[in-house]
Order: sequence, then structure tokens, then C-alpha cells
Amino acid sequence: MVLMSGSNYNGTYWDFAYQPQTYNFREAMNKAGYATLVADRLGNGASTHPAALTLTANDTAQALHGIVQGLRRGLAGAAPFAKVVSVGHSLTSGTSVMEASSYHDVDGVVLTGYSHALNIPETLGVVSTYHRAVDDPVFAGHGLDAGYLTTRPGARMHDFFDPGDADPAVVAQDEKTKEIFSLSEYPDGLMSTLPGMSGLISAPVLIVDGGRDRLSCGTGYSACSSAATLKAEEAPYFAPAARLRTFVLPGSGHSVNLARNTGAYHTAVLDWLDSTVGH
Repeated sequence: MVLMSGSNYNGTYWDFAYQPQTYNFREAMNKAGYATLVADRLGNGASTHPAALTLTANDTAQALHGIVQGLRRGLAGAAPFAKVVSVGHSLTSGTSVMEASSYHDVDGVVLTGYSHALNIPETLGVVSTYHRAVDDPVFAGHGLDAGYLTTRPGARMHDFFDPGDADPAVVAQDEKTKEIFSLSEYPDGLMSTLPGMSGLISAPVLIVDGGRDRLSCGTGYSACSSAATLKAEEAPYFAPAARLRTFVLPGSGHSVNLARNTGAYHTAVLDWLDSTVGH
């Protein structure tokens, strides 16, 4: 499983240090027998930081393709993997769609914080909470390109959580480990939420959204009232080969990995993996 985080996160989103028995997605998958590779996007985390405005979602999709091919050959001394599943969140769900629809080289695709019912007013509201990373205490003195952005201090509860399903200690840790990104990653990344591209995916697909995801659930969270509703909304955008399955984590905001009840999402992903891809 290749785990790549969205625009406001790095690999700690999948490998969360606080109460890992609850919030660590990577650990949950490993305990169930699935190998994982956590990778940061270009301009993010441990990856290189080119000029911010040169970055695009296509860059990330191409890098993901290289990782998938590397895993199949044997990456960094590991044995080759016969099966590879891409797992994205938010922006990298979009790049997972771009990669899978172009290269058809993955055995499954997990899309979290993603749908074709993108709530544009809420998305613009979240974007309004961004500011230059060079002006943020978390990134002070890092020598970053002024084009890199991050969320303003205190904005993440509103943007990515629902107060009824969030541990304040998790939100505080999330603020400490937040990430940077460039707005230039959004234009082609958002193309994945328009009709057409996802219909080219030929591998099984699982979509996971939080029931209170202000970005991905449409007006009034209507698209995420249940897994059945989400499937009915999304099915027209996928081919039969995708064998689309959906899961809604009740009460969760956009960042399903960090909701109090995230264990139910872990179980849903493992059930899908076991029945669709297998060890």
C-alpha cells in the first residue's frame, strides 16, 4: 500500500504518533499483514522543495507512478511486490485517480476525502484560511519559498475536523505537524473531481468520506448521509471494472485518519482489501 497525504499533511497523517493504537493507519495495516510505504509529495515533508509555483498535481501523479513501478521491481532492496494499492487523501486521492486512469498499474485504489460532489463554497472558505508558510510559527526559519502556503494557526479544527468527533489533543498535534503546499497543485488536481477521468480506472476502488466532511460531501453533507447514498452519487463516474465500494465514517470531518472513531474506517479498508485485493 502506497500512502500519500493530501495538501495540508505529510507522512505523519498516516503514521500518527499520538495514541497510535487508535490513530495510526500505517500500523493498523501492518498489523493486519499489509506492507506499507509512506511517501511525501514533492515540496512536502521529507521530499525536495522546488520553487512552489512549479509544482502540479501531475508531478505527484508521475512520482506515484514511479513508486508503483519501483515496488513491482523491488524498491530499496525489498523483494518485488506482485500487488500494489494506492491510498490517497484529499489532493492525493485526485493524483491517485490521475495515476490509475493513465497507467492501469495498481491492483486497487483507496480514495479518502474525495468525491465528485465537491462543495465549492466550503472549499473556497477553507482556502481563505491559508497564509504564507514563511509567516507561520511552525515554519519560521525554514528558508521556504514564499509561494508555499499553510493553514493559519487554529484553523484546522474548522477545516478538517468536526468538533463532535475530534480529540483536542489530536488537533493540537495536527497543528504541530501540519504541512505546506502550493496553490499551483490544485488546478489539475481538481480535474479528477470532474466527470470523465475516474471512469477510466480499471482496478477496484474504495471511496471513504467522513459524514461531516465540509469539502467532499456536497451541500449540507447530503452526499455522505450513508454509504449507500455516497455510492449512488459516485457510481455514475466509475466503470464497472472499478467494482465501486463506499464507506462513510459517521461524524468525521475531512481528515478521517484523525477522527475519534477512525478504527471503524480501518476495519472497512481491511475488509475491502481482504475481499478485493487479498494478501
